[in-house]
Amino acid sequence: MGDRQPNKGLTRLYRESGWTLRQFAQEVNKLATERGTPTRYQSPSVHQWLDGHMPKEEVQPLIMEALSRHLHRPITRTQAGFPPSADESPAVRTVDGLLDLGEQDMSPTRRTVVGASLFSVALTIPGWQDVVGRMEVIQTGQVQRIGMPEVDMVIAMTEQVSNLDDQFGGRHARPMAAAFLVNTVAPYLKADATEEVRKAMMSAASDLCYLTGYMAVDEGAHGIAQQYYLKALELAGAAEDHLTFCTTLRGMSVQAVDLRHGPEALRLADAAAAASPQAGPRMRAFLAGQQAHASAQVGDRRNALTYLREAEVAMEKAESRQKAFGSYDPAALNYHTSQVRYELGDLRGAVQAMQEGDKTRHDIYRRIRVRDRGLLAERQFAIGHLEAACETWHTALDDFPLVQSGRADQRIAEMFRLIRPHARNATARDLHERARLVAPKLAI
Repeated sequence: MGDRQPNKGLTRLYRESGWTLRQFAQEVNKLATERGTPTRYQSPSVHQWLDGHMPKEEVQPLIMEALSRHLHRPITRTQAGFPPSADESPAVRTVDGLLDLGEQDMSPTRRTVVGASLFSVALTIPGWQDVVGRMEVIQTGQVQRIGMPEVDMVIAMTEQVSNLDDQFGGRHARPMAAAFLVNTVAPYLKADATEEVRKAMMSAASDLCYLTGYMAVDEGAHGIAQQYYLKALELAGAAEDHLTFCTTLRGMSVQAVDLRHGPEALRLADAAAAASPQAGPRMRAFLAGQQAHASAQVGDRRNALTYLREAEVAMEKAESRQKAFGSYDPAALNYHTSQVRYELGDLRGAVQAMQEGDKTRHDIYRRIRVRDRGLLAERQFAIGHLEAACETWHTALDDFPLVQSGRADQRIAEMFRLIRPHARNATARDLHERARLVAPKLAI
């Protein structure tokens, strides 16, 4: 008894509700009566719940429902400080987990806490067969029956958030995406729907989870990014959406390789490729390019070059069929080529490929342009081309004020570090003075 701890989650929700203890008990009793199982809880019972006494398992859903109705948002078991239910289905766990994750992430004031979560190489990645078809319809009666218009709205919103990320970075777009997941998408996942609509909604939700995870990576919130990616895998498998499942595994590999976890990056890239046995040429290029980068990082030169050639051949086939704006394109392939050459020690080849990618990149991808131009300048600097590097850094600074991105910040901070010892060089000095005006916080 002495080890019992107050229920901080339930206490936080109780305070937010503004209820008295008596009002809280009355709301629970009212719901119990609605469901044909009347209860007679009073203030002392609520006080005990807040103090850490666990309510009966059959009463816990009533407490969550009472709070959900009053606070006008879904409340999960985790938020209420209750343990998982023994008979909880995979569907409920997935949606409740998504709610908990989004609640953590939607408020910018909590970013310092959320961002402290770390990338884990020990993460258990579910296979396709482990997640396919797991989610049944969850009927709660709280959301009206949904149809394809609701699915189309989620898809359109995801596209808009993606465009904002491409142009301006994800620092402001990610809380928007998290709030949309919590307030709109999760209730839709619990709504009644036909089988076709149910799968389409899960697929749309999976894509939004992947995008939100991608934006978390951009800010360096690697632990929470992995959680979003795992939710994307669960939803994609439940929707039998091979494309998003493979795209998410590949995104996880990108995260790992950028953090220099080469073996894990290669495992994820290979898993993505294995999960997409009937990929078209553009998807094959997308996957093989990542396999090439990961192979190069672990020192496997032969496979790196083999995969890179495979990606090039697949891209040629894809481009000959049709242009596909917004998907894996020649600029992205040039980025992989540059990364492979860099990992294999060919710095000049890495610079050349990055320059070619910069020429072919669409203007809408401003965030990526800042990051890649910063990286290009660093590699020009590494081979002794100081003036060329400064010129490239200037082009990165042109776009930098319009971008809110953690990775863009990293590149500009690295620029300051590299050019500071070259203050006697007029070109470097001019760049430094301009950068101090454009990004004063990063100059420190």
